[in-house]
Amino acid sequence: MSLPSSSVTPQGTAPALKESWLLFILAAIQFTHIMDFVIMMPLGPQLMRVFSISPREFGLLVSAYTFSAAASGLLSAFFIDRYDRKIALLGLYLGFTVSTLACALAPTFTFLLLARILAGAFGGVLGALVLAIIGDSVPEERRGAATGKVMAAFSVASIGGIPIGLYLASHASWHAPFYLLTALSVLVLLITWRMLPPMRQHLLHQMPQSPAKVLGTIFRRSNCLWAFTLMVTLSLAGFTVVPFLSPYMVANVGFAEAELSYIYLFGGLATVVTSQWAGRLSDRYGKKRVFMLAALVSVAPILVVTHLSAVPHWQAFVVTTFFFIFFGARFVPAMSLITSSVEPRLRGSFMSVNSSVQQLASGLAAFLSGLVITTQPGSQQLQHFGTVGLIATAFTLVSMWVVTRLKQVS
Repeated sequence: MSLPSSSVTPQGTAPALKESWLLFILAAIQFTHIMDFVIMMPLGPQLMRVFSISPREFGLLVSAYTFSAAASGLLSAFFIDRYDRKIALLGLYLGFTVSTLACALAPTFTFLLLARILAGAFGGVLGALVLAIIGDSVPEERRGAATGKVMAAFSVASIGGIPIGLYLASHASWHAPFYLLTALSVLVLLITWRMLPPMRQHLLHQMPQSPAKVLGTIFRRSNCLWAFTLMVTLSLAGFTVVPFLSPYMVANVGFAEAELSYIYLFGGLATVVTSQWAGRLSDRYGKKRVFMLAALVSVAPILVVTHLSAVPHWQAFVVTTFFFIFFGARFVPAMSLITSSVEPRLRGSFMSVNSSVQQLASGLAAFLSGLVITTQPGSQQLQHFGTVGLIATAFTLVSMWVVTRLKQVS
């Protein structure tokens, strides 16, 4: 993973940390907070049964995290670039760990909803800060590969975290995955505190600005606005489908809840490799070109997975695996493009606002799906998931046009 001249060297702060170790720490942080978010999707059938809630209420449970992350991302943009990246990262991650423990302890739907709001407030900004650190520390010519390695945390969460979480949920209770995640988060928090050096290089080349002026600068730039638009369309192209994939597989395709882990296992095994390929190909052939190809090809698995009937499981595994492959393959170059669309002095604030935009769009996507999808009278089967697939396809095509308007600044 390390390269000969790829040490992270914050000027005048601390000894260099090898790029490989930096990416490992960032990937571990990314793994835990992504795990906290994505574990809700496969737990959907159990949560709807345990709390006697409807698809609409489950959609609210998912979107509560994202709406909270959107609000905190916008607020953090006022101050996040004023602090050492390490201090900001540790503070946010501590809050995330405490909120994950609150999810584990939740006795009721209302308590869990409030805990998810708290988790979103910290987890959403973490993702933005991780990408900002990559932008600060990794040269542009390697940024696609570095982003692919850190974004592979989603795949690792799918391979190991989600199957283990589902196993614990099915053999103990839905609380168990959150207890495990809390323990992992404490371990990662200690490693980050001990190993990550101070990261103040973004402070060395900027004059102090008022938060309002920083945000004004960001929102007056057309390139930043195009980056936000890309994030919105990409979120609506994916998170209209993802939250209800597991409930649909159980209710309509015929999967048992315990079998859902194989969907994420196979998808994760594939994407942990293909996400890194997407990053390297982006650096070699151009991020826009790789994004356009991945987005175009992703339309087919989106339409197929949202129209599946009761087919043999192996066929469902093939479809869902391709869905996850191209979901990740288009996201890696897109995030690399977005990270490079603003200069370092504004990157932390910009990425916080971008995280806010992403979480708000993801929350709206889940909420929209909850409004479209209904339960068939007299059964537990879900209706209109195919309509959701058409909506996701439309936003995928729009994102392909939006990416042509985006420019790389640094």
